[in-house]
Amino acid sequence: MKKTKNFILRVDQDTMAAIEAWAADEFRSTNGQLQWIINEALRKSGRLPKPKKKTKTDVEEKEE
Repeated sequence: MKKTKNFILRVDQDTMAAIEAWAADEFRSTNGQLQWIINEALRKSGRLPKPKKKTKTDVEEKEE
């Protein structure tokens, strides 16, 4: 399970309105939309860490 970190973000009214409208268009919460936007930007720039490959040990621990 991924841990999340809370933080305050200041956004001007016009930008926030655009984000809220975009979120509504995609049936996401505003928070979910912001997470998606950030994740997409990181993915496209190659800045996300590579996903770990699951080992046999990881699978066995999850089943227990």
